[in-house]
Amino acid sequence: MSKTFSITELAQEFAVTNRAIRFYETEGMLTPLREGQRRIYRPRDRVRLKLILRGKRLGLSLQEIREIIDLYDAAKGEAGQLQLLLDKIESRREDLEHKRRDIDTTLADLDDVAAKCRERLRQLDLDQVSQETSDGSAKSLKRERAAK
Repeated sequence: MSKTFSITELAQEFAVTNRAIRFYETEGMLTPLREGQRRIYRPRDRVRLKLILRGKRLGLSLQEIREIIDLYDAAKGEAGQLQLLLDKIESRREDLEHKRRDIDTTLADLDDVAAKCRERLRQLDLDQVSQETSDGSAKSLKRERAAK
């Protein structure tokens, strides 16, 4: 018989909580055997958990991950699964590239506004120095006139 795994072993191996694994089970993505209250995960469940977590890292939704995993058992088998995964990866890549362009545009806008703010602050500082100088000269002139 092939090796089996406990929920604790899988949680430790993949650095997830037992609760996360139970959630995927509730969602029908994992189907462990049961011995009373004890869950017994087979290698198939381990591979499915690995695929679920990889899909999450790639930013796929649970529905997309389920669709990919379920294809493995369908008539198209692994080839269909791989083609669907490639399609999802391409779609995700396009989405991320679009977001990157949006972020680049936003960063450029922020830089532009910040530069304008800094320039205006410099102008305000110069105006204040100029006014203080003018005020200082006027006071000096008044003092000189008063001294005479």
